Amino acid sequence: MDDDFNMSMRKFLKQVGVTSQQAIEKAVREAGGKAAGKTLSAKVVLTIDGLDMEHVVTGKITGPDA
Repeated sequence: MDDDFNMSMRKFLKQVGVTSQQAIEKAVREAGGKAAGKTLSAKVVLTIDGLDMEHVVTGKITGPDA
């Protein structure tokens, strides 16, 4: 693959990772004790306009200790 493509994709994925982690941490903080020690189901849906692409990632996140 092309170097410019590779770099732009890595930059996008880094932004997704960082902003997603911040959003999850904020939501868990705001939930207070409701998330403590619980298994939380997470889902990410990635779409790319013009490529008719949808990629779904699901997983589990364990809430922090109380």
